[in-house]
Amino acid sequence: MARLRKLKVTEMGRLSVEEYHGSEKFPLVVVLDHVRSLYNVGSVFRTCDAFRLQYLFLCGITATPPHPDIHKTALGAEESVDWRYFEHTEDAVTFLHNEGYTVLAVEQCEGSTAMQDFVFEPERKYAIVLGNEVKGVQQSVVDMCDGCIEIPQFGTKHSMNVAVTAGIAIWSIVVQSLPETPHAQ
Repeated sequence: MARLRKLKVTEMGRLSVEEYHGSEKFPLVVVLDHVRSLYNVGSVFRTCDAFRLQYLFLCGITATPPHPDIHKTALGAEESVDWRYFEHTEDAVTFLHNEGYTVLAVEQCEGSTAMQDFVFEPERKYAIVLGNEVKGVQQSVVDMCDGCIEIPQFGTKHSMNVAVTAGIAIWSIVVQSLPETPHAQ
């Protein structure tokens, strides 16, 4: 059996905040529509940093940095990830459309595309909208989106934590652009 050793932080080749800001970003914007929990906001910041996404848009009641509860889960990612606040999520969607983005709600909708069936087209720019922990993405925002992607669920609960949903959705999109790699031996 192979012996595995955890890598030290110094062995991971992590970017400094300055290097991060100057690096090429993955063409995906995450939009948080009225997310209540500051811990969820911080967690999404951290995930956006991990995948070097272009922007995080914070909308409505979604809290903005600086805030100690965001920092608690972001662990400094609020300093690296470019973010912007919009009072109304609809304004963020309009802005994104004007910038040439395809905007998709991550929501359970009639006619939604299952996450595993979504095909990322590398020549396009995408934004995903994630909603409030109780009400999801506002219907007025869903109405403005170019489509909906849905994470299939099989248990008694048909909702997931918004930060978990963000991680699944982001990974599902980003992984499609990664080069093929051989499995670890």
